[in-house]
Amino acid sequence: MDGVAILESEVRELVRRRGLDPARDHAGVHALVAEVVADYDARSMAGAVPALADPRLAAKSVLDAVAGLGPLQQYLDDPTVEEIWINGPAQVFVARHGVPELTTTILTETQVHHLVEQMLTTSGRRLDLSSPFVDAALPGGERLHVVIPDVTRRHMAVNIRKFVMRASSLGDLVAAGTITSQAAGLLDACVRAGLNILVSGATQAGKTTTLNALSGSIPPQQRIITAEEVFELNLANRDVVALQCREASLEGTGEIPLRRLVKEALRMRPDRIVVGEVRAAESLDLLIALNSGVPGMASIHANSARDAVSKICTLPLLAGENVSSRFVTPTVASAIDIVVHLAMDAKGVRRVREIVAVTGRVEEGVVETAGLYAWGEHGLTRGEGFPPHPERFERAGIDLPAMLRPSR
Repeated sequence: MDGVAILESEVRELVRRRGLDPARDHAGVHALVAEVVADYDARSMAGAVPALADPRLAAKSVLDAVAGLGPLQQYLDDPTVEEIWINGPAQVFVARHGVPELTTTILTETQVHHLVEQMLTTSGRRLDLSSPFVDAALPGGERLHVVIPDVTRRHMAVNIRKFVMRASSLGDLVAAGTITSQAAGLLDACVRAGLNILVSGATQAGKTTTLNALSGSIPPQQRIITAEEVFELNLANRDVVALQCREASLEGTGEIPLRRLVKEALRMRPDRIVVGEVRAAESLDLLIALNSGVPGMASIHANSARDAVSKICTLPLLAGENVSSRFVTPTVASAIDIVVHLAMDAKGVRRVREIVAVTGRVEEGVVETAGLYAWGEHGLTRGEGFPPHPERFERAGIDLPAMLRPSR
């Protein structure tokens, strides 16, 4: 047994004896590892145990194994890694700047199972034959998704999505090159004026990050209720209540879907409602909430801003046969004001590609939109459209014509 293995064995034994919880008491485990390494060094000087080639590296390895995610911890600690996924014990991938690469990390089937169990310890989520999928948040804020056989062919499929850029304001997006300062200024004004905003894009396009940044423009005295499948938003506002869905128990009871959260949010005296992502029937409840006079924001998967509007007109139809497009389409036209669409280019750079205004009009069953900004040869450039509800900007003390006037 080498020195690192001896250290790990001793630390695990002391963790058990002292009743430490590695998942929650990181400071206690860190101090324990430092204590054991110092004692081990003293014993190695007397020749009682093999000497450590690099005590600091050995301590990091033991700490990762006991309080972290072992072989995967190096990728969680690497700020350039955006996502980690495991197709099988010998297939551990990471993505850097949107580009996937196969790592040299080789695991065993037992290690993968142990890592998944360890990650689910603090989430309150379960994974078994009756519930073969799990979506959970890790303590560091990363999003975990796991699928087990026989839904997968042979091995567990594990995805860990990190949030590399934590944007708490639109200024952070400007600094990152995601949006221009002029477009960010307009979006800031739209949020302060209380317009309803839909953020669209593909997976990993930066929708959640942008939603988080937009929320930073909400006036500080306002109360915000967020509703998500799994906690991902991390708003810096002072008055925030975050809600997440709950899976059914082993008896099949106690499930809390996103539709229920959106309804409950209206009973919590919200000044704003932020829904992490709409995928299905909860879109109807979101539209009803936005039409109740409470401003809000949400994200949606779509290929363009136009597609996002079409999709938000279609998803509510999943709520029931009594819901028709004759009701939904004009409701979308009156409830959604701005659509912000993002995309990631071939180099892994995330940018706002277009911003459109929903005019409130419906022509032949199609919601009319007007371009505010669009990506072109010279980057994100101003279009000819104008945001709806100029009276809201006026009430908020915003000079909208001056803001939209071309700079000389």
